[in-house]
Amino acid sequence: MHNSNQLLLWDQAAIRLVDIRQMELAQGEALPAFIIPANIFLLSVQGSAQVQVDQAEFACTGFQLLHSGKGAALSIVSVNDKFIYYIIYYKALLHEANPFQSQYCFSPEAPLLLYNRIQQMHQKWDKPEERLQVKALFYQFVHLTLKELRLQEHKTEVRTTSVAVQVITYIQEYYAEPITLDSLAEVFNFSAYHLSSLFKEHTGISPIDYLIRYRLDLASELLMTTNASVGEIAASIGYQDVYYFSRIYKKRKGVAPAHHRNRELEQHKVAESPLNFPTSSISEYSADLYINNDNHYHNTDKGEIHMFKPTRSVAMAAILLCGSLLLSACSNGTNTAAKDSSSGNTNVNQATPAASEESPKTRIVSTPRGDIEVPAEPVKVAADQYMGHLLKLGIVPVGARTFMLDEGWMDKAEIPQETLERIEDLGEFPMNLEKLTMLEPDLIIGSIEDYVDQYEKIGTTVFLPYWEELSTAGPLDKFRRVASIFGKEQQAEEWIAEYEQKVVEARLKVSNVIKEGETVSIVQFAEKTVYVLAATGGNYGSSTIYEMLQLPPTESALHMKEGFESISLEVLPEYLGDYIFVYNGDAEITNQAMESDIWKSVPAVKNGKVFLYGDNYHDEFVMEDPYSLEQQLDTVVNLLLGTDK
Repeated sequence: MHNSNQLLLWDQAAIRLVDIRQMELAQGEALPAFIIPANIFLLSVQGSAQVQVDQAEFACTGFQLLHSGKGAALSIVSVNDKFIYYIIYYKALLHEANPFQSQYCFSPEAPLLLYNRIQQMHQKWDKPEERLQVKALFYQFVHLTLKELRLQEHKTEVRTTSVAVQVITYIQEYYAEPITLDSLAEVFNFSAYHLSSLFKEHTGISPIDYLIRYRLDLASELLMTTNASVGEIAASIGYQDVYYFSRIYKKRKGVAPAHHRNRELEQHKVAESPLNFPTSSISEYSADLYINNDNHYHNTDKGEIHMFKPTRSVAMAAILLCGSLLLSACSNGTNTAAKDSSSGNTNVNQATPAASEESPKTRIVSTPRGDIEVPAEPVKVAADQYMGHLLKLGIVPVGARTFMLDEGWMDKAEIPQETLERIEDLGEFPMNLEKLTMLEPDLIIGSIEDYVDQYEKIGTTVFLPYWEELSTAGPLDKFRRVASIFGKEQQAEEWIAEYEQKVVEARLKVSNVIKEGETVSIVQFAEKTVYVLAATGGNYGSSTIYEMLQLPPTESALHMKEGFESISLEVLPEYLGDYIFVYNGDAEITNQAMESDIWKSVPAVKNGKVFLYGDNYHDEFVMEDPYSLEQQLDTVVNLLLGTDK
């Protein structure tokens, strides 16, 4: 920045002196890196030291003047003899270009003038009645500094400290503290929008996204290296709400934290077993993760961990390796699938003995990772999600994730057991790569991007995320997306038309239950918190209640940015409408909450307008496939009409 411009900006800025100190470091002594709480001038007056500000290093010998902006990381190591320096901390408010973030270091032409001013400032700093004179001396000090910069314009490099580097350093230091975009903006003297834009320009992500990633990486390390509880780990990295931490951990990592730890420990035991054999070399090592349910906001299931048991011989492992490498070069399988025997489904896609030359053999599918060429009629499909969607389209997968094989809607949908027995259990996230390889799938559907690269080494893979940020896509749109992978859009639309007709009939049945002007809320109780579901993007039947049946949400549910909001029981009454649906995610916690005086004082509770539904996460409200949607509609209508069993 030109020197004359700096003079004008200094003149316009509101300046506040924070502290003035004289410091000494013995030979070899170090001042560990710390985040500068305000802008600084540092004047070295004796000895020499290596000074580092963020990524820049300066050799300070004798009289050297250094300036840096607020938020930078400063460290000093004394080199020879005793190192003596003065440091001025100041804050400046300016709504235009910010010269106070500039970073420079130089040897002044007239060091004694600067030394004289800073020495006087230090002597008077502890006398409150002299503070006005100290400020006057500071302006003289700044004026002399700017004159020096003008004299050394071609010798001194003046650069603006990278705000992104400062923010990253700050986050890594204070990650356990409550940090918001607004609080970061206040620390670094920027508007929230400007700070976020600068950070994204440098890193490609937002400051809060970086904070979340940094915290969760630390949490993963603590889970694997300590015996601390999930709650203790959550608190140590800045999450006081353990359920919010578990949900966001599962959203980002694909697995609940407690299950991540358990799975890693089991994997470690298997790796050390003398019966263990080498895994396929087509994929990088990745520990099998464990998750009970992709769609819980927090996880409380306690289920059996299905582990792949190594019973094959070493010779079989070698054969598997060769077959895996061959499969990497040719990902289309040729085996045909058995006929679907499930009731209510159309026939499973089967490969024709001799395809017509006019029939396309592949098709292009658009995904978040770009366009993918897939078989026009895949016959061996593996998926870590979307079981109900596939079965409704007449597709019986050759392999699926464990949880998909025991969903709550299956008994009511009367899926034949022999159909389920034809589906290989591929474990939890990521699906077991060795088993997956042996199935020779010609199409794999992955719902978590972190594992897609591994699946792609085995066969053609389509990435279809189940979650988008912290909410879900509309269930009907989700079904359309699955259908589009297989070119079955027409079949999907036929089911959607039938379903929407059922919805219209259901609305007529319940039209007199909710009166004009009355509203509906959906809540779920958890330990130490309550989840209120949003009007859009939520789960646990919220789409059926709000979007399909069009029951009127409260004002708060309409304005939730995510698919839900986590609140305390004390403020719950402010979020509740005239009718309340309570999802029974944890029966014990739900019963305790419903026995509280706060709950009993709610008007809807007093008026008997509460509907308890669900069965501890094992019911039709967990997923949003066509079977689940049909069952959800029946359940909610029966609740409203009082005809539920």
